[in-house]
Amino acid sequence: MKRILVTGGAGFLGSHLIDRLVEHGHEVVCLDNLQTGNEENIKHLEERITFVKHDITNSFPDLGDFDEIYNLACPASPIHYQANPVHTFKTSILGALNVLELARQTGAKIFQASTSEVYGDPLVHPQPEDYWGNVNPIGIRSCYDEGKRGAETLFSDYARMYNVEIKIVRIFNTYGPRMDPKDGRVVSNFIMQSLQNKSLTVYGDGKQSRSFCYVDDLIEGFIRMMATPKEIQGPINLGNPNEFTMLELAKKVIRFTGNESPLQFNELPQDDPKQRQPVIDEASHILNWHPKVSLDIGLQKTIAYFVNRVEC
Repeated sequence: MKRILVTGGAGFLGSHLIDRLVEHGHEVVCLDNLQTGNEENIKHLEERITFVKHDITNSFPDLGDFDEIYNLACPASPIHYQANPVHTFKTSILGALNVLELARQTGAKIFQASTSEVYGDPLVHPQPEDYWGNVNPIGIRSCYDEGKRGAETLFSDYARMYNVEIKIVRIFNTYGPRMDPKDGRVVSNFIMQSLQNKSLTVYGDGKQSRSFCYVDDLIEGFIRMMATPKEIQGPINLGNPNEFTMLELAKKVIRFTGNESPLQFNELPQDDPKQRQPVIDEASHILNWHPKVSLDIGLQKTIAYFVNRVEC
């Protein structure tokens, strides 16, 4: 049994990760400031984990030693991270410094949940890990994009300077139960709009593409990455390489909800990537990891979760 800290543990991904860690018999401390996390996501585990309400931009209270740390703390949807961009940037940078110091002091192995947003609006398609990206450093998404890029830098430098054992993964679009219905991401938007018999909001011409990974597949990648030897640091892409346009996604959601929702086309937001698709050769070779859940199956599971969360 290991003692493991999960920052951002009450969030969408964090709560699913904690499910897996508890299932494996580990002692888990869940740390979250509840800015975008929700205690309901971990309520079923309240007797089996320790919850600490804390913002990682501040110095950590005395939490004891850990064997492993998963750093998932940061707003991840544009609506949330743009609501307070300065705090978002501080969460990525100051938060990274704080968790890295904790890892250095306790000898813990530490995992950084980075993002495909480090590639920006890519000029290379699909995106391999050695692509350095095309990021606007002063745009409305920069607080998140550049914050996560900076965090990768800090993790890499702590490994070089202090011999901290690091693991970095870059997460591509992920969906599933426990997503915030109001987070503004395309999967949750389409599902909620369709269930409410509203028009589905499509930005631009709908031909921009994404690759959608079901949450259970992603968490399996997390677990496998943390278990790799020390010399494996990453970054490693984790995502489903099957690519779909927004129009294709909209049609699938309409089919699975059974509601003939019309499409409403709006202007494409600033710096919104036109294409996003991971190269997962590294994950395949190093982690023996491949996504297993198809978009059709994953959408049906996600829709079943959202049915009870529709505001009429």
